[in-house]
Amino acid sequence: MYIYHGEDIKRVDASAEWKGMTTFTLMENSGKALFRALEKRVMKKQRILVLAGKGNNGGDGIVLARYLKHNGYQCDLHFPVGMCETPAAIEHFRYFVSSGFGEVELLRKSYDVIVDALLGVGTRLPLSNDILKAVSWANSREAYKVAIDLPTGILANSGETDLVAFQADLTLSLHGFKPSAFLEGSIEYYGEKEALDIGVEQDSRLRIWTGEDVTSTLLKRYGGANKGTFGTGLLVAGNDEMPGSAVLASLGAMRSGIGKLMVATSKKARSIISGRVPECTYMHKGLKQLEKGIIPEGIAAAAIGPGLDDEQMIERALQTLFNSSLPLVLDAGALKERTYPKREAATIVTPHPKEFSKMTGLSVQDIQHNRLDAASSFAKENGVIVVLKGRNTVIAFPDGDLLVNPTGNTGLAKGGTGDTLTGMILGFLSSYEDVKQAVANAVYLHGACADYLCETMSAASILATDVSDALPYVMKQYE
Repeated sequence: MYIYHGEDIKRVDASAEWKGMTTFTLMENSGKALFRALEKRVMKKQRILVLAGKGNNGGDGIVLARYLKHNGYQCDLHFPVGMCETPAAIEHFRYFVSSGFGEVELLRKSYDVIVDALLGVGTRLPLSNDILKAVSWANSREAYKVAIDLPTGILANSGETDLVAFQADLTLSLHGFKPSAFLEGSIEYYGEKEALDIGVEQDSRLRIWTGEDVTSTLLKRYGGANKGTFGTGLLVAGNDEMPGSAVLASLGAMRSGIGKLMVATSKKARSIISGRVPECTYMHKGLKQLEKGIIPEGIAAAAIGPGLDDEQMIERALQTLFNSSLPLVLDAGALKERTYPKREAATIVTPHPKEFSKMTGLSVQDIQHNRLDAASSFAKENGVIVVLKGRNTVIAFPDGDLLVNPTGNTGLAKGGTGDTLTGMILGFLSSYEDVKQAVANAVYLHGACADYLCETMSAASILATDVSDALPYVMKQYE
């Protein structure tokens, strides 16, 4: 479940060769892994076409075609843009021919499966006319389409695509996923995604946070625990006009296992929160006290922003929180272009793409096409943890680690769900010692709640309160 930029894959291949695993062997391993993945999905009676390019991606296709034919599958191998040219691919084609097989020059009228082995991580745009013609032809066929490593016409590192790109039903990524598998603009071309082991050690700081990770890191509760064991969080949220944001964040925090939640909010919002979340306590003269530099004793973590719009008040409260030793979450009204102070404790920012655009000056389109790199660069430059929300939420850390979240759906595309996530992150931060695990588990479970709800509800009907209501049942699945 690791993710590699194109240049990183080249370094991995070079390192493997230096250690004794030749490109020829890597290609053999790749073709075998591709066959093992495909044999679970296709039948021997189906007609399969492998479109091979001139490079090593084409070589992987040659090995796959050999395994298919050796195992009784009806497979044609075709070179639509000319014969292979890299040494390892040429050697594998010689082996293919010596096994009694050959390339097909004239294609059949129809195929059940078409495999794209035209271009790999070295793709550059625009594509040549010959490649475009081959991709257009493949897209026009009514067949199950499989891409090797990444669909032709897609760049490895960004969401940028050519005018025509291979529309895969399945993409089998070798060694690890490429960033474009999770980026807007390119993700739709990947179809179902699976990463294949090709016998090379994993060495990447980018990876997917999985359900197994959640299970192994979810906080264990023991019999002698009390409310102090699981921490007290401080939530600075809500005003007279937007009390609902504080309600949603409070629900998210309380449902996440926090011991106590203290809310700093307006008097009117306090009365509304009390009716919805009676478990909350309140900071006496909360907002004014924060502005004066006062934080109650015993707080484990803090969050600020949901339902706040008084910029001067926010900045004064932030100065108090920045000067503290508390892990701090910034959301909504607290997000803007700013300089972040160096702190011993973690600072977490949780923007959606439009908010991140205001924070960085990048266009929303540039952010969406480069979500991983944009979040990672910001995290490193500013010394903060970035939770860039959206499909496949990105969690970037200042030390260079980066996680991609696989859970969630369009049920979360509704006002208030971000407030719930802020509360959940606060809840986990208040009780966890490991900040990375706390943030990653909150993001994963937030999306998992939406997936759980979609089993019995329409995504269009999901409310932020539904997410909090589902959390106890979803967390139970991972305990």
